[in-house]
Amino acid sequence: MTRVAFTLAAGLALAVAAACANPAPAPPPPAAESPAAVFERDPAAVKRGKSLFIGTCGGYCHSYHDGARGDVPDLFDCEWKYGGTDADIFHTISNGVPNTRMVPWKGVLPDGDTDIWKLVAFLRADSACTKKAP
Repeated sequence: MTRVAFTLAAGLALAVAAACANPAPAPPPPAAESPAAVFERDPAAVKRGKSLFIGTCGGYCHSYHDGARGDVPDLFDCEWKYGGTDADIFHTISNGVPNTRMVPWKGVLPDGDTDIWKLVAFLRADSACTKKAP
């Protein structure tokens, strides 16, 4: 083997070894769906969320049909004061909002976190942001 061929072969071998020692990072896994997104496809779960909303949220502060009530926001428009992701909404319902009438519901509803996720699914399913125009 000539000196040039040997040098090229050695360089190639080192490059392959370096690539094997430091492989390219794997792509991140796809983001998992929120439980609310899963429940939104389940009519029974959305119905449960609606019942919870009417019996608790609507029974105390929020309106289902009439928009905002004074200092209580409309939950069916497209504006979210404390974050609009499913996780944000879950957090707001679970932990409440300090210095407001929004009390924490974590540990209060019969099925715990599952019921809170079903509430989020109902809010999403019935929101003006997600309803499709005919």
